[in-house]
Amino acid sequence: MNHLLNKLERKLGRHAIPNLILWLLAGYAIGFTLAYTAPEVLSLMTLEPYYILRGQVWRLITWVLMPPDTSLLFAVIMMLFYYQLGQSLERTWGSFRFNVYIFGGILFTVIGAFVLYGIFYALNGIPVTGMGAFFTTNYINMSIFLAFAVCYPNMQVYLYFIVPVKMKWLAVVYGGLIVFSLIQTNWAGAVAIISSLLNFLVFYVSTRDFHRISPKEIHRRQAFKSQMRQSAPRPGITKHKCAICGRTEKDDPALEFRFCSKCEGNYEYCQDHLFSHQHVRKS
Repeated sequence: MNHLLNKLERKLGRHAIPNLILWLLAGYAIGFTLAYTAPEVLSLMTLEPYYILRGQVWRLITWVLMPPDTSLLFAVIMMLFYYQLGQSLERTWGSFRFNVYIFGGILFTVIGAFVLYGIFYALNGIPVTGMGAFFTTNYINMSIFLAFAVCYPNMQVYLYFIVPVKMKWLAVVYGGLIVFSLIQTNWAGAVAIISSLLNFLVFYVSTRDFHRISPKEIHRRQAFKSQMRQSAPRPGITKHKCAICGRTEKDDPALEFRFCSKCEGNYEYCQDHLFSHQHVRKS
């Protein structure tokens, strides 16, 4: 995966959009403005494959502007928080890879919407509308949070500006909420959730070191441990022994042993006899 991204970055990296998170949040701001000034327009912006196939192709993009269903104050706090997360991820990965991650999440969500539309059409034989409620930017935002938690698991944030908590524990909570949502929702909702988070799943799998759990690697480690056990010194066998007095490291752990470079052969002496022994000559 990294090899493919490296090749794509060399060819297409110059086209990456810097500060993409800023543009994404600006889209949310536009959506919030429309929600308060012209709420009837929002119905024309949702991700509805039925209408897209009938010419309303702008929905392929405008659904990204749909604001989260929350209060304005919380939305402002959320956008400030995600701006920091997005900026940090872009600095960590680079603009191109961050672009791939965000646009990948958007693309997977659009594909998921059309897949779900196709399934409904195949089962019922009639086109279905109202799917925009399933496909929102909520899980796109969550994928940004989860990616940040994977990159910086021990970073501490203040929940509600008061409670200090590490990102990895927040990610566990978010993961639990996702699993709970998958259990509670119907299969259509599950398709929407999985497709929206597919970019994170691809990212997570591509960053794991699966080599260490491969059968070949496991066999190599087992063989190495077996060799180490066989080569380990048996009880009663010492590593060092003085050629003069016969003392070993078991007699005194503080003893130091050296080989004599002037003796012909492998003769080892303790510190008391290293300089006082008579050199061994074979001829």
